[in-house]
Amino acid sequence: MAVGIIEVEILKPCTDKREYRRIVLRNSLEVLLISDPDTDKVAASMNVCVGSFSDPEGLEGLAHFLEHMLFYASEKYPLEDSYSKYITEHGGSTNAFTSSEHTNYYFDVNTDCFEEALDRFAQFFIKPLMSPDATMREIKAVDSENQKNLLSDAWRMNQLQRHLCAEAHPYHKFSTGSWDTLEVRPKARGLDTRCELIKFYEANYSANLMQLVVYGKESLDKIQSLVESKFQEIQNTNRSCFSFPGQPCTPEHLQVLVKAVPIKQGHKLRIIWPITPSIHYYKEGPCRYLGHLIGHEGEGSLFFILKKLGWATGLSAGEGDWTCGFSFFKVVIDLTDAGHEHMEEIVGLLFKYILLLQQSGVKKWIFDEISAICETVFHYQDKIPPIDYVVNVASNMKLYPPKDWLVASSLPSNFNPDTIQMVLNELTMNNVRIFWETKKFEGHTDMVEPWYGTAYSVIKLTGSMIQKWIDTAPNGCLHLPAPNVFIPTDLSLKDVQRKDKYPVLLRKSSYSRLWYKPDTMFFTPKAYIKIDFNCPYASHSPEAEVLTDIFTQLLMDYLNEYAYDAQVAGLHYTINSTDTGFQVIVLGYNHKMRILLETVVQKIAEFKVKPDRFSVIKASVTKEYENFKFQQPYQQALYYCSIILEDHSWPLNEKLEVLPHLEADDLAKLSPVMLSKAFLECYIAGNFDPNEAESVIKHIEDIFFKCPQPVCKHLSPSEHLATRIIKLERGVSYFYPVEGLNQSDENSALVHYIQVHQDDLVLNVKLQLFALIAKQPAFHQLRSVEQLGYITVLMQRNDSGIRGVQFIIQSTIKDPREVDLRVEVFLKVFEGKLHEMTYDEFKSNVNALIDMKLERHKNLREESSFYWREIVDGTLKFDRKESEVAALKQLTQRELIDFFNEYIKMGAPRKKTLSVQVYGGSHSDGYELAKSEPVEPQAVRIDDIFSFRRSRPLYGSFKGGLGHMKL
Repeated sequence: MAVGIIEVEILKPCTDKREYRRIVLRNSLEVLLISDPDTDKVAASMNVCVGSFSDPEGLEGLAHFLEHMLFYASEKYPLEDSYSKYITEHGGSTNAFTSSEHTNYYFDVNTDCFEEALDRFAQFFIKPLMSPDATMREIKAVDSENQKNLLSDAWRMNQLQRHLCAEAHPYHKFSTGSWDTLEVRPKARGLDTRCELIKFYEANYSANLMQLVVYGKESLDKIQSLVESKFQEIQNTNRSCFSFPGQPCTPEHLQVLVKAVPIKQGHKLRIIWPITPSIHYYKEGPCRYLGHLIGHEGEGSLFFILKKLGWATGLSAGEGDWTCGFSFFKVVIDLTDAGHEHMEEIVGLLFKYILLLQQSGVKKWIFDEISAICETVFHYQDKIPPIDYVVNVASNMKLYPPKDWLVASSLPSNFNPDTIQMVLNELTMNNVRIFWETKKFEGHTDMVEPWYGTAYSVIKLTGSMIQKWIDTAPNGCLHLPAPNVFIPTDLSLKDVQRKDKYPVLLRKSSYSRLWYKPDTMFFTPKAYIKIDFNCPYASHSPEAEVLTDIFTQLLMDYLNEYAYDAQVAGLHYTINSTDTGFQVIVLGYNHKMRILLETVVQKIAEFKVKPDRFSVIKASVTKEYENFKFQQPYQQALYYCSIILEDHSWPLNEKLEVLPHLEADDLAKLSPVMLSKAFLECYIAGNFDPNEAESVIKHIEDIFFKCPQPVCKHLSPSEHLATRIIKLERGVSYFYPVEGLNQSDENSALVHYIQVHQDDLVLNVKLQLFALIAKQPAFHQLRSVEQLGYITVLMQRNDSGIRGVQFIIQSTIKDPREVDLRVEVFLKVFEGKLHEMTYDEFKSNVNALIDMKLERHKNLREESSFYWREIVDGTLKFDRKESEVAALKQLTQRELIDFFNEYIKMGAPRKKTLSVQVYGGSHSDGYELAKSEPVEPQAVRIDDIFSFRRSRPLYGSFKGGLGHMKL
């Protein structure tokens, strides 16, 4: 079969200037080419229509294991890990994932390295090498990945839902794989896993089952030529696509109530129905329509009633876990303690709402409203990084006709009430599955799910039981939502005369500063507003910090019914606490943004505590704090690192101690005091003209500072807060050994942090270049070769302008002290490699870093986050990228080596190290040893974080008082 360009008009957003072309290679590989002359990164994604459903019996996780193995080496590029090394050294990233019916491989890279990157990538699918040694090592990596998931409720509950299905259906399978499924069991049956792996690859990886998306900077013709030369050698065995018709649930798996014990505190209800997959009716959008109504949070909705009763804190509804052969509609409700006691009435209320939908009939005006919102979202969508874009599109190619590859199911346009009614008719009491999760079931279950060890029991329901729940459910005023007033109708772009490249200080008073950045790049009808309330009384004690957290969550709670329509219409907001107070963020279409913002601000100014809602939010915050102990050990290590380094931070255990004693009256007393002194740091960007931006901030100042009885007074210069960072001592290695908060988690973790300097352009680029060059060798040695653990990362760290690097490693293989020694050995070996680096290799890395820095922001949110970091740190280097590129161009190889020798290498004179060592359940002996044994010279064990913090000097802050601010 000759290479063919198949002319097809691909529906794309009206703002999309990229060009698209569909081709099919002679080996039947289907390809979408994308040409974007403006891109700073190029990318590719290969979707293979083979996933965990295809795992052979008794080799659970084989498809996922194969995904890992293809990264190692190929006949053409036999050096192990050379693909990942090439991508990383040329400014890119690479990854893959395995789902039920698909495996997706993808990468991005700087634009000048595309040809070789594509060639290396293509070898995955042409002639990969799977050496016996690498096979054995990577089984350990898969096992480590599985170990990471064993205590995750998301993984556990997903597998429980699969377990309670027909054993003959592939949905029932365990998909990740482990040492047991990939080594122990196959060996016991006389199977060689590597032989089975190669057999699986040869049988399933056929070009006709693959879809490739290639995103380049060149013309379509040039990209096509590149693709033809690299991918035509992929073998086509004309393999037919895996399919397993029929639903996974037999009658015995329906009309059941499953009581399950989660790891974390909290109560959850999952009400699930098997339904006809809506992929077959994607233009009609039946599940989008039903999910919109059942998941609505406005007045008259199911959630509105549940919240009013004090029974729920969250609700979501929609299609999940679907393939072309089967699908589920899921309603997930987060219950309060009171809601847990009323499970039956809650299920009854849900069925009452479904009955309301049946009686009301399918409404055309609601469908049209959804359709209009979807159309606006599609045509004015933000540009996203090419690596994410290619993955999305490649995943669509097997599911949709070519004209809909970009749009997929996001544009429901055919109103067909019969289709919606068909799915609604499937949400009955006869085929419902209810999963009820709470720690209260501990000791009251009689079964255990085999892969994750989740305790559960199953109760068979009857129609009459559920009917009784419906009859006894409260008579809440359930009704359909009103028309959405927040749908934008003015999508025009403002004619702003200012073309400022960087944010400008547009307005300054004793109450606020306004930074303004017009949209000079994205040209979308969107804006971004951030109002940062600096309130000294918000964080002066653990009690104040907890109450401020509750204050922000209560505000979101009060505003939910009003603002929910705005969020549905693409106008988003959040209120969250910060180290120095709290902040309001509003982003999305600018047309009705001011209405939403002014309502939010008014609600803050008029804040009153509602005792019933305070109790609900307090309980929710308590569970959130208590559940921290179930976070991954590496996340705990990062938390301790922050607590040690940040001078003004309250530890979680102190916040948990004060929380039970806090009442609504405490917040009623604190909130006016907290707001009594404030300074507002403001940022407005996007489709706003400067006068409008100023008037928004003037209005906010009037509300808080200038009304007859002002809520706030301005801060005096001495009251401005700044985050200060602990300065570690040169030549000293600090270490903090601590037990993991959940000793049933066998994983231990290390954060090995090297503090280097306070923000400085020249030192910044030296540190960044070291991190770029060392990243892949660290991963290869510590993860691929030594198999310390699945989570192995070397990355930069920036604490309020204080720069450093950190190794983050989670392991069951070695305890944190042993892992720490392996990091030091790696740095010793890396020292030799750095000295051996050729000048060409050095320049290649410098150029890769320059290209990464010159990469433009993809959207307004990304740009705003970058500039806001400069504002909040007080560094105000809005031209940071350009300045650092200039510094990089002057950097010599000798200077990089000198930097490494001075700050990073073992025994470096200016080296400052902090090792946070979290000891998991399998390494408790190591913890006792680390706490008791004598400390080596030049090492300091931190026994008490706060004594240590008080004993150390602090870095100065870039944030001076109002009068000293660098502008």
